[in-house]
Amino acid sequence: MEELNKKIERLLKKFEKKEIKSSDLVKDFKEIYYEDVGFAKIDHHRSLRRGFPEVIYGQGKTPEQIKKIAKGILKHSPTLLVTRTDARTFELLSSEIKGLLFDEDAKIIYTAIDKDKKRKKGILVICAGTSDIPVAQEASITSELMGFEVERVYDVGVAGIHRLLSYKKQISEAKVIVAVAGMEGALPSVVSSLTKALVIAVPTSIGYGASLNGISPLLTMLNSCSPGIVVVNIDNGFGAGYSAGIVAGSNK
Repeated sequence: MEELNKKIERLLKKFEKKEIKSSDLVKDFKEIYYEDVGFAKIDHHRSLRRGFPEVIYGQGKTPEQIKKIAKGILKHSPTLLVTRTDARTFELLSSEIKGLLFDEDAKIIYTAIDKDKKRKKGILVICAGTSDIPVAQEASITSELMGFEVERVYDVGVAGIHRLLSYKKQISEAKVIVAVAGMEGALPSVVSSLTKALVIAVPTSIGYGASLNGISPLLTMLNSCSPGIVVVNIDNGFGAGYSAGIVAGSNK
């Protein structure tokens, strides 16, 4: 699996040495731009534009569709991430694609992360309760796939705020913090009051009836009086982890 920018460099060098024709070069570049597989148009160019390949949203897709898209992505990228998926799809993909992992809590399939490779630091993912861990894991793994070492602090919600205060050092040293919470969604406000780092708030659909499947924590986070908080959609761990990677990568 060759990174896209390296593939482009290789093709240009081959053309420069007259090892391939201009028509072949154009054909290869067209395939890099996007690939039409009938039911989907795979955006291979996204890794050049955004620094991360297209991510497969698994919900509503069949395992066979996901497999075909995944194989297309891996032709031009060493990284694969499938969200909102299941064990059945993982079994199908892993039978034909080596090096895949499945996080059962987060319901994501992804390529193995090289733990020996030097990784950039600065991202902290915090969640309020154990029930919020699946969304927090989706955020954490997304940032790791973007090349970051992610520190995790789980189950430190405001119902026992002394637990959160035990991690003031990690909070103050982070470049960007993802704060995940359901119920009333107060955690991001508290975290933001303790740090100069940007806090990316993620409301989850965890809670009793009046939480309205995440609407209540979403409104709490949007109405926070603590500055420096941005809010992503309900249960959107991927969006939070991706945004954290962009912020941490630009924050030298």
